Amino acid sequence: MKSYFVAGVVASSILLAGCGTVVRGTSEDIKIDVKPANAKITSTTAHTCVGPCVINVPRKKEFTLTASAPGYQSQVIDVQTRVSGKGAAGMAGNIILGGVIGVGVDAATGATLDHYPNPVTFNLKRGKGSRKLTPAEIKLMNKAKTPTS
Repeated sequence: MKSYFVAGVVASSILLAGCGTVVRGTSEDIKIDVKPANAKITSTTAHTCVGPCVINVPRKKEFTLTASAPGYQSQVIDVQTRVSGKGAAGMAGNIILGGVIGVGVDAATGATLDHYPNPVTFNLKRGKGSRKLTPAEIKLMNKAKTPTS
């Protein structure tokens, strides 16, 4: 009977290794909203699209997005990574159930991370040139999109 228990624990540990990787995946969709809607979006990850659009990037990858449209100033936003609540919960599950292997797998794949900001919002202004949004401007734009309770 004891050998079945040990075998069950070993099998569970192997199956749960990298729990966050299994549950959350190693990539994430980044939603991009832009005004005007026909603006071209380029990224340092080699993705291009016409906004609004969604790109899929590895969770570990930090990158820069640029939005441009004829007659408008281009805007640049850095997209960074940070540990998310769901990622931290997955890591806790690894510590409790999956052991060192699961922690290592999730850390290596970035499964504990989310991108910020997501969604990314561009509001291009008429004119020429380019400008990089400050973190404070990005925060204000995201607050304006969040419904109040």
